[in-house]
Amino acid sequence: MQRFASVIGIAPENQAEYERLHSAVWPEVLVQIEKSNIRNYSIYRYGNLLFSYFEYIGSDFAADMAIMAEDEKTQEWWAVCKPLQIPVDDRADGEWWAAIPEVFHVD
Repeated sequence: MQRFASVIGIAPENQAEYERLHSAVWPEVLVQIEKSNIRNYSIYRYGNLLFSYFEYIGSDFAADMAIMAEDEKTQEWWAVCKPLQIPVDDRADGEWWAAIPEVFHVD
């Protein structure tokens, strides 16, 4: 199992809508998340910053993410959510959510 954490910005005027959307994520999107071997997925908001955490239980992360990206309902979901988000300036090339390194973990 691999743990992933990432951050992205959100404007104050978009926070209520983003939280409303995520209070009732579309069932098809949730199914795709599970099919993509993602578990224990959470998004937190701290001021104007969203923090995402999930655990990946598969064996080919890139392939699973490519399949997720091809899913029609997931694409529709992203089209609704992406305009509400503001990528952070120092993200890596090709990133939307900026990956952040794990500094400490204990089970």
